[in-house]
Amino acid sequence: MIRTILFDLDDTLYPRQAGIMSQIRTLMLEYMQTRLNLSMDDADELRRAYFEAYGTTMRGLQINHQIEPEEFLAYVHDIRLHEHITPNAELEAVLATLPHDKVVFTNASREHAERVLAQLGIERHFSRIIDVRDMQFESKPQPGAYQRICTLLDVSPEECLLVEDNLRNLAPAKALGMSTVLVGSGGTDSETVVADYVIPRIEDIATIPELAAGFHAHQS
Repeated sequence: MIRTILFDLDDTLYPRQAGIMSQIRTLMLEYMQTRLNLSMDDADELRRAYFEAYGTTMRGLQINHQIEPEEFLAYVHDIRLHEHITPNAELEAVLATLPHDKVVFTNASREHAERVLAQLGIERHFSRIIDVRDMQFESKPQPGAYQRICTLLDVSPEECLLVEDNLRNLAPAKALGMSTVLVGSGGTDSETVVADYVIPRIEDIATIPELAAGFHAHQS
């Protein structure tokens, strides 16, 4: 039985089209160009390589260039969120129907997550934010991150449902025993292997069968 819903933050709790992650990538490249004295093309190539090898660009920069993570996190999340997202009354109402414990599980910083939740108007629904620091900078999709969050929350993997926009981040969760939900669909067969459920929008989260019992019980 699902006790805890783990929600990814960026491109999951709001649409990818909002452009926040695109802005974060731009700021990452600016940081890398300045900090490492790279051209834009070289910075982008290194960003992609570190993302693939370490799960996050920041982790690669920490290990290979000894960058200060707090400086990096502050720089790349310096975004005017109100220009990208607005309060989501529909999502706020849907989350209110789900009696499960709801936790943000993000590779970003807690400060960024708090600002996003506040801008969306949904912060009251989340009991906790687990950020990159809580993961000791070993973030999704590193297998240890999923084991660590279960330890931090005192839940078993089988009691967790992970909601993500990225199949790569769902695969280790499913292997550990978590239920998995992909938000947004690319229409590929691999989705059904990694994701137990696929929903087009985060607002459809209450339609998932494993959550439906709790949803209906709350409604009655």
